[in-house]
Amino acid sequence: MTSLVIPRVIGHRGAKAYAPENTLSSIHAAADLGCEWVEVDVKLSKDSEAIIFHDEELIRCTGVNGLVKDFALAELREMDAGSWYGESFLNERIPTLEELLNTVLERGMGVNLEIKPCPGREKETAEVMLDVATRIWPDDAPPPLVSSFQHVSLETAMDMMEEWPRGFLMDEHLENWQELAQYLNAATININGNTATRDQIEEYMEYQKPILAYTINDQQKAKELVRWGVDAVFSDNPDTIMEILSPKH
Repeated sequence: MTSLVIPRVIGHRGAKAYAPENTLSSIHAAADLGCEWVEVDVKLSKDSEAIIFHDEELIRCTGVNGLVKDFALAELREMDAGSWYGESFLNERIPTLEELLNTVLERGMGVNLEIKPCPGREKETAEVMLDVATRIWPDDAPPPLVSSFQHVSLETAMDMMEEWPRGFLMDEHLENWQELAQYLNAATININGNTATRDQIEEYMEYQKPILAYTINDQQKAKELVRWGVDAVFSDNPDTIMEILSPKH
């Protein structure tokens, strides 16, 4: 597996505090702030096209009632995914994974692709995502970090593209986390930094792989987590966190 060089701060869904999340505008905002990496969420449309979107329901970020899985890509592309955030983002579109990757590459960034499948599509989402990503991502560039809460998705990613690093995501501490992480040959341990305890982080450190914490928007919390042993944080306002965390060498 390719060795990872992870910056101390990763833009969460682009730069969610400054632009509508998981849009191309958010990616550009993160790049403009100096982010070296961004994290985004990958789902499938009804017709199995990979898109960048977080929720199962469309209402919060588009104003449309309904589930992502019930709309074809052409229908999703008609939706306004920006004006909920601010008038200046009127008619921002839900990006395809292809558009997202091309934008990340254009801005010279790395990316954490979180597989965020609709229920029952854990394997398919991973398969489609990797089909698209491996076609677009250059062989000579460090590969994306592929993460998921869904172990089936990570298992699929491991089977399809073993050399691409995998991030083992936990919302809460799992008693058998180390067994699962080892089985999936996880390259990173991704944790909820707002609920993780110092003892838990010390336990994760025994795995001897980078620990990434989400979603950290408070400077003091970021400093505390790094002091405890966390290697990197995801942030909606990455600029304010970068101010107080020196670059990782």
